[in-house]
Amino acid sequence: MKNIQLIVATHKSFVMPDDSRLYLPVHVGAQGKAPIGYTPDNTGDNISELNPYFCELTGLYWAWKNLDCDYLGLVHYRRYFAKDGVRYKEGLNINQAILTQADCEKLLEQADVIVPKRRKYYIETLYSHYDHTFDGGHLDAARAIIEQIQPDYLAAFDRVMQQRSGYMFNMYLMSKANSDAYCAWLFPILQELYQRIDTTVLTAFEARLFGRVSEILFNVWLDKQDLTVKEVPFIYMEKVNLWKKGLFFLQAKFFGKKYGASF
Repeated sequence: MKNIQLIVATHKSFVMPDDSRLYLPVHVGAQGKAPIGYTPDNTGDNISELNPYFCELTGLYWAWKNLDCDYLGLVHYRRYFAKDGVRYKEGLNINQAILTQADCEKLLEQADVIVPKRRKYYIETLYSHYDHTFDGGHLDAARAIIEQIQPDYLAAFDRVMQQRSGYMFNMYLMSKANSDAYCAWLFPILQELYQRIDTTVLTAFEARLFGRVSEILFNVWLDKQDLTVKEVPFIYMEKVNLWKKGLFFLQAKFFGKKYGASF
């Protein structure tokens, strides 16, 4: 049996999978907060205090530095890799919807990296979508940092910015060695970006930009790797208003209305 850990990033109590050997709920942003019964991300080497900016990545950083396993992945308390054909419905049993240990082992025999199915924007590139919904200056700053400290990835960055789809949500499953290599590449870029952007003038929603930028940067890193990739369906464990999401997307694209809250 493979030693696989899928950390479940969460900031609140929620229904968790029964398989505690595979799924490890991690309380992200635990620094200064009351315990909620899950593994906190503020032990050992950690950046828990950056959670208002880095989102679920404080859990990934903690796992990178403190977790011993052969394979590591990240999912969310309300968003998981799912079995084929499963859709959200009221009263859905989480354990019947999400990947099991056997599912993960089978997938890892087929590919080096397990990712969620691509999010397709069709009428937008990854860059233009981010620019319309948030602030393209964040990506421009990330590009300047990559040019300075990871110049071999500059061409990959430019290619990815022109894509009309990408692997989002900071979700993946791969060997701990590959995950460590990714984290060693990602976090210095984000930490430099954090130094360059004045978060004091941003709303709490806007300040979470580093987590959003990292979703795109994962595609940049993956573009440069000689790894086989397998797409897997994902499922929300809460009802999502797709009509509202679509409306906000179109308003951002055609009327310049930035996103101001999660939905």
